[in-house]
This record gives sequence, structure tokens and C-alpha cells, in this order.
Amino acid sequence: MLKLTLKGGDVREAAENSTVDSVCRDISMGLYRAACAARVNGEVADLRTVLTEDSTLDILTFDDLDGKKAYWHTTSHIMAQAVKRLYPAVKLTIGPSIDNGFYYDFDLDDSLTLEDLPKIEAEMKKIIKEALPLERFTLPKAEALELMKDEPYKCELIEALPEGEEISFYKQGDFVDLCAGPHLPDTGRVKAVKLLSVTGAYWRGDSKNKMLKRIYGVAFPKASELEAHLQQLEEAKKRDHNKLGRELVLFTTSDVIGQGLPIMLPKGARIIQLLQRFVEDEEQKRGWLLTKTPFMAKSDLYKISGHWDHYQDGMFVLGDEEKDKEVFALRPMTCPFQYQAYLNRARSYRDLPLRYNETSTLFRNEASGEMHGLIRVRQFTISEGHLMCRPDQLEDEFKGCLELAIYMLKTLGLYEDVSYRFSQWDPDNREKYIGTEEQWDEAQGVMQRILDHLEIPYVIGVGEAAFYGPKLDIQIKNVHGKEDTLITIQIDQMLAEKFGMEYTDADGSKKTPYIIHRTSIGCYERTLALLIEKYAGAFPLWLAPEQVRVMPISERQADTATAVTEQLKAAGLRAEADLRNEKIGYKIREAQMQKVPYMLIIGDKEAESGTVSVRRRGEAGDQGSMSVEEFLQKALVEVATKAR
Repeated sequence: MLKLTLKGGDVREAAENSTVDSVCRDISMGLYRAACAARVNGEVADLRTVLTEDSTLDILTFDDLDGKKAYWHTTSHIMAQAVKRLYPAVKLTIGPSIDNGFYYDFDLDDSLTLEDLPKIEAEMKKIIKEALPLERFTLPKAEALELMKDEPYKCELIEALPEGEEISFYKQGDFVDLCAGPHLPDTGRVKAVKLLSVTGAYWRGDSKNKMLKRIYGVAFPKASELEAHLQQLEEAKKRDHNKLGRELVLFTTSDVIGQGLPIMLPKGARIIQLLQRFVEDEEQKRGWLLTKTPFMAKSDLYKISGHWDHYQDGMFVLGDEEKDKEVFALRPMTCPFQYQAYLNRARSYRDLPLRYNETSTLFRNEASGEMHGLIRVRQFTISEGHLMCRPDQLEDEFKGCLELAIYMLKTLGLYEDVSYRFSQWDPDNREKYIGTEEQWDEAQGVMQRILDHLEIPYVIGVGEAAFYGPKLDIQIKNVHGKEDTLITIQIDQMLAEKFGMEYTDADGSKKTPYIIHRTSIGCYERTLALLIEKYAGAFPLWLAPEQVRVMPISERQADTATAVTEQLKAAGLRAEADLRNEKIGYKIREAQMQKVPYMLIIGDKEAESGTVSVRRRGEAGDQGSMSVEEFLQKALVEVATKAR
């Protein structure tokens, strides 16, 4: 008999060569019906997996991330089978699960549009009703190529696999797909499915390859869950910063300027200015010293840092090394520039820690398919900083950087939305990094001890480290569920060594400092995008580009409204007067649409008594009548405390 250790520590016995699904049935038929996959000895596996030794066993349902992925991956195969039935000439590529559903890429001569999705959905429902078993089998490479001879993209994938590697397939009815799995036991397990969109996608993400048709979809075990998800998607569309930011006249783009180069309009520029002032003032309180460095440098600088060898494809290079005496490049990050400030004079251990911060404009040559609104752009501004310290100062300084980032996140209202990733190097991809294995082990060991001591709840991201060191990435998702890095804190000793950065220690010896690379609020453009989506454009008072709009009911109160507006401006509020000859209801509705936090309405009664009628946007509505001084006191406290 085998001993199986279940989640929670319970131990269950099972006959040798039992399958996971048979064990699952023995535990509970309810669990069996809900099961999507399993984790056997830490590895995600099919429910049909045969157990041959004592193991840890965790049954995964749709509530588990890996369970969802198996569910959605199976649904992508169902979609591929449906498309193959409807369009027999289609060539299949790949169809993975993703964070919020699945997609499949097809090479199809026929044009495919949104109008075709209901037809594909209907065919998928037939396949689901057939409850076709998904059967896994393996073949040697030559036989795999023969099986897939009519699928050129599958053959390309097979050819890339090492000789002797097990090549697995899944079969459901007359449909066979190259796949590692895992999958649900049969197509009937999928209950509620919806295809969402059709887009173009290059094969393997390379613009030199053929443009394919990508169909996105999502599926759930219950129709009610699907309905709730679709409602959430509709809400996400309303909050999408790319749409809402343009409607609120925060930013725009221009084809003649180029993709990934947004233009901040006055309202958007004001918000970024407010954020920058807030960040720089807070950093100054915490001992950071402001620098201002060039936007470009000769290739010599980037060759020392390693960016020329490891990051050149992501840089905008000005000139040709074969033709020009000097070649320059726009900076993709500020670290090698700020190191020159450190190297300006000899340093002692008493000088450390030395904290340099900068509001840095950076340039990165992002691929056209990667760019999206303000989330991923080619020119952006970042709250960058580099901190040089002794080894005995490293943990406290790292903690200080993290505390600053958390303070910023809490103030902005984003703290509850983030997660933490400990980004490490990939020892199997050595060309991507500088330094020795021993240096990486040391740097990652130091960071892990710090993170564990600070009790940071992180996940590990192998291969996500910078080329010069490990980092803590503070991750956040936009309204569509796409995850990006908002803030990073990195530990690095390698670049200090490459640049010859030293300090004289207490015993007179020369030492190399540790460097902490960090951002305190990340990229301002990305942060603005996330704030637009978080607040649906209704920014907290302290961040609102227009804080108060003063509205006379008729022309008789225009002079009073103008005087009140000037009084508010003199007190430091961003106020505007709406003196148009329009009905007051129209003015209020327009201010509400533009998300103005406060509206001050002045009629004959208010003009005579020296008061204003105060309206708050949203559900708060009418705040009653008060003097201008009373309103100012209330509003200025709200601004000073950065209330949300």
C-alpha cells in the first residue's frame, strides 16, 4: 500500500498503481466532481496520473490557480477542435491558459471576426456535450513529426525539442494536439464558456513572422460565475485608463510623434507634477540627495555597466560604431550616471550610506506589440534612486527603501492591490547575466535573509532578475488582470566593482560598497494609469487636477463667483469658475462627468449672505450651505491629510 500525504497533513493509504482520480473518488465524490488537476510531490499533474510511490498529494479545484489553468487549457483545446471542425484548412499553433482565461492562435486564410465567435462557441458546446475523454500519449520524435506532418507550426515546435525527449500529445475524439498538459479528464467537465475577442498576433511574437488570428476566451464551472466575470469585464472597460484618460483629457497620442510616446495634457501633467513634488519632498525628509544627470551618454559608459552587451536591443542608439568616432545612446536607466556622482571624490566608511535620488526620464525601445497606453511606453519618468552602503547597513537601508515604497502605496491607495516577487537569476541562462555563480548565490542569499526577516510574503521568479543582481518586484495588475512591475528594490555589488567604486573602511582597507537600486513610486506614467483605473478617474482631492468648480446660477452672481474662485486659488486650491450662461443642472452634470471633487453653487441667497452651497461628487451629493472660510478649512485639511 502507498502512503499519500494530503493537504493539511492527513495521511491516506492507496493501492500501488492507483490513479489520482480513483483516490479522489475514495475521498469524496463531491471533491472528485470539482477536481481539475493534482499536485503530486510538488508537480502539477493530470487526475489520470498513476501513483507508484509514497507521495504528497494535493487535489486542485477551480479555486486553485493551477486548477484554473488546467480548466482553461482544456477549454482552449475544445476551441481548437471546434475551429478545426468549422475550418478544416486551419493550421494550429499554440493555445495556453493565461492569468484570466485562455487563447489559441490560428493560421487561417479566411478572415475571422467577432461575428464568427458565436458559431465557434456553438460548436464548442457540442464538443462539451459529447464529453470526450482527453487521453495522453507519447511518441518518439520521428513518429511525432509524422503525426503532425500537416501542421507546420507543430512540426517547428517538435524540431526544437532535444533528441530523446518525451513528446506528449492529448487526444479528444478525432482531435489531437501536441501538449504537455495537464488537462481535465473529459470535455464534459467544462460548463460555461464565452469567447471574448479576436486579435492579430505574430507567430512566436516576432513581427518578421506571419500574422495569426488569436481568439481569447474564458470558462467557468458555473454560469453564474461566468456572468459575474463578464460584468467585471464590462466594468474594466469603463475604467480602462486608455479610454478614460482620453475622455477626461489627461493625455493623448499622435501618429506623427510615434507609438509609446504619450503627450501629457494639462490635467495629466498636473497630476504627475503633484506626484513628483510629493515624492521628492518625502525622499528629502528621509535623507535622499537629489541629482540631475544627462539623458544620454557615450557607449563607453554603457560598456562599463554591461548595458551595451546585455541591454542594447532595448536602447535607442544614436550613431554607428563602425562609422562614427563617438556613439551615444539615450539612457534606459540612471544607475551608471549616478555612480559618477559617487566617484566624484574619494569616499570613507563615514560617508555611507549615501542616498542619491532623481526624477529620471528614461528611454526604452519596447516592441510595438508590447506597448499599451501609459502602462508600457518608450519614454517615461521614474522615481529612481541608488544607495551605496556598507554590508552592516544593508538590511536597515533595504528596509528603509521598502518602508518608503509601502508609504507611497498606502498614500495612493494601491497598497492592498500589490504582491511581491523575489526575482532571481536563471543559472541555466548564464549569458543573460554578469558575475559568477558565487556572487549570485551571495547576493540572493543576502536578499532572501532580509525578505524572510522582514516577513515579506513573496513568490520566486526565476529568470526575472536584472542582469546585475536579484530584486524585489512589487507587482500590480491593471483592470484587465495584466500584471506589471510597479516598484523595484534591487541589491547589487557587481556594478560597484565594475565601476571601481570603493570606500576606505575603519581599518584603512579599501572596500566595495553594496548598492541598492530602488524606485519609490515607480514609473509616473504607469502609476497615473493605475490611479485612473483605481479611482475610475475620480481622484482624491489632493491629486485632482481641478479640485473645485464654482458655478453661479445666473449672470447676476458672476462677479461673486469670480471673487470666490480667486479666494480659493489664493488659498492654494485648484479652482475654476463656470460662468457660462447655461442652466445650473447642466453645469453640475458636466462637472460630475469630469469628476470634479467639489462644486460650489452661488445663487442670490448665497451672494447676499456670503456663503456657498457645497456639492460633493458622487453619492455624497449636497453638503449644505457654508461660508467660503468654512469650506476652505474643510478642503485644506482633506488635501493636507491626503484623504481618500
